[in-house]
Amino acid sequence: MTQDMPLISLDRTARPAIADLVYGELHKQVLNLDLKPGEKLSEAEIAKRFEVSRQPVRDAFYRLSKMGFLLIRPQRATLVSLISTRAVMQAQFIRIALEAEAVRHAATRLTAADIQALEGLIAEQAAAKDAGDKLRFHAADDAFHREICLRAGLEFTWDLIAENKGHMDRVRMLSLAFSSQTAWDDHIALTRALADRDPDGTAEIMRAHLSRIHEQLIRIRAEHEAYFEDDDPSEASLPLGLREKRMP
Repeated sequence: MTQDMPLISLDRTARPAIADLVYGELHKQVLNLDLKPGEKLSEAEIAKRFEVSRQPVRDAFYRLSKMGFLLIRPQRATLVSLISTRAVMQAQFIRIALEAEAVRHAATRLTAADIQALEGLIAEQAAAKDAGDKLRFHAADDAFHREICLRAGLEFTWDLIAENKGHMDRVRMLSLAFSSQTAWDDHIALTRALADRDPDGTAEIMRAHLSRIHEQLIRIRAEHEAYFEDDDPSEASLPLGLREKRMP
């Protein structure tokens, strides 16, 4: 674990559960790669730094492990999980399958007020992009996708996505160093298609938007090889539906 990680003073005034506070801070640090893939974590050391007992840390560790961010090894050190190329592509496959249909559904149901709410999130992304704040941009990006599902009456869709996108999130965070403008442009195009009530157009834009991570993954893995597992990043490791989509 990074030795110079500062002591974290948790804000208890809002009265959320301590485990939620610990989880939120650790989740942010893993996503930001302040806690790097392969790094060792100690319950006792984290509890000391957060000035809490070990139980809320244990609870936070468990939640992060279910998201694919931590590898808990009984009687041994807990590790920040390496990024799995296969898991990233599986998450992409799930997202395309669910979100392409979600926006198709949304295109016939969203109101002018719904579109205005999406435009507000796009404006938030623009502000984060201009400020170079990747964590804020990522949060607004997630909120944009989630809001479409919620306003289309498909909240369960986002719940399924959230359960499967842990490895994908870290690749997305790393990609924002060079892809935030493209992601923002895609969201503008998607919102326009939703406003035009174009189911086929919105589905195609969403597929293209979520498919960008494949090329981004190749670049990021080349630049950060130590962050990744040794699974095969070749075409053969992609889900069948994605391999067929990419065939000439």
